[in-house]
Amino acid sequence: MNVFIVYAHPEPKSLNAELKNIAISHLQGLGHDVIVSDLYGMKWKAVADGNDFQNYTHGERLSYMSNSLEAFQGGTQSPDIAEEQEKLLWADIIIFQFPFWWFGMPAILKGWIDRVYACGFAYGTGKYGGKHWGNRYGDGTLKGKKAMLSITIGGREPQYQETGINGYIDDLLFPIHHGMLWYLGISVLPPHIIYQVHGLTEERLNKEIMAFEHRLATLENTPVLPYRYQNGGDYNDEQQLKEHLINGKSGLSIHLK
Repeated sequence: MNVFIVYAHPEPKSLNAELKNIAISHLQGLGHDVIVSDLYGMKWKAVADGNDFQNYTHGERLSYMSNSLEAFQGGTQSPDIAEEQEKLLWADIIIFQFPFWWFGMPAILKGWIDRVYACGFAYGTGKYGGKHWGNRYGDGTLKGKKAMLSITIGGREPQYQETGINGYIDDLLFPIHHGMLWYLGISVLPPHIIYQVHGLTEERLNKEIMAFEHRLATLENTPVLPYRYQNGGDYNDEQQLKEHLINGKSGLSIHLK
């Protein structure tokens, strides 16, 4: 397989860096091809602005979506954006390695999403009108690829269970899983999470590394999260889940079959 690792942590001696390095060596040892975007190491520009488009004239009104589509179609995107898009097209599996900061991804990684997910590439594709709202949520440019979040969390695991004070981790990750991956057609693998990282003993670290290596070795066979397809008949003309499929449930889990 072709595996693309998007890595976001500022410290080369961090646990996230160690997990990134383990992923590279372990996957290559299994015969896979691996490339990495080290966002801090690349000094990735996280701010989306007019500098992302070579034909944009400063002083003009910026419509990021419209300018993004024009630049994508015309081949005038900033070269760093186009390069990351090529990596996504090359990949069979994408691994996002990052710490879970303030209930989300580091700003530099969100900036990567903002800029790389260009209109015409990640969204705004397919037919719009009538009952069809574009190729999204299971369809799109990256359909057929898989992705996994590999994240570290400072809090204890019980705090992220359904009754935990921090909120249910499946709900907290929904904007990434459903909105930033499945939206593009990328099938979502269950996340790999290491909790309470600041209290790691050597014994638990070794167990966590073994568990991570097992996940890496089984990526091809791990079932994906069964999100519903937008254009698969489960939603009505207003893109709301049809009443008979809700079946008394509530919350974000209704979008899983």
